[in-house]
Amino acid sequence: MTNDSGNKIDAIIFIDGNNFYHNVKNMRIKPSRIDFKKLSEVVCSNFNVNWSRTRYYNSIPNVEDDKEIYWKHINFLEELGKLPKFDIITRKIQRSSSKELLAEKRGIIANLGLCKNCKPLVETNCYDCIGSVKLREKGIDVKIAVDMVEFAVKDKCNCIILVSGDADFIPALKLVEENKKSVCSAFLRAGYAYELRNNFKFLIIGNNFIMEKCLK
Repeated sequence: MTNDSGNKIDAIIFIDGNNFYHNVKNMRIKPSRIDFKKLSEVVCSNFNVNWSRTRYYNSIPNVEDDKEIYWKHINFLEELGKLPKFDIITRKIQRSSSKELLAEKRGIIANLGLCKNCKPLVETNCYDCIGSVKLREKGIDVKIAVDMVEFAVKDKCNCIILVSGDADFIPALKLVEENKKSVCSAFLRAGYAYELRNNFKFLIIGNNFIMEKCLK
């Protein structure tokens, strides 16, 4: 992609870390083995743009749930933050309140269509497990969407590359385009929404792509 003068335009990469991290592990590749600087450079090269910066968004697990997982995740993000031209944006995973859990369970039970004899039994068993912990990655997707639109509106870049397979980002990406900025998306084959590939220039990051070009 070039500007009116024929020069490559600058691009900022927005990585949905929650999405990317888990899908890479499903490919049996340790995320810590990936050189994210190389990944950023190769992705930008495929779209013929200059790599300006990468913003990596990720939820932080609760240390109370698993100290080992917590510290592994913190160490991973700290190492990532040492890379040049990298910003790490995090948000702590939040627990659902008992009130939220109760409302959710009531909704599920109401939609089951149980008879008057079965319903009390199911309610008793369901409400007994109200103490089970439920985690939610709140706010990260919203933060990514808001930041992409803000960067476009405030002319902080000429091109946005989203590394995520989530089609929920499409409205935000459309707003970016309405502000005369270029939009591309890249993600792993598994979990890459067709709607993203159908609406924007896209790049499928396959296993061979990572193994050959983006490992440390």
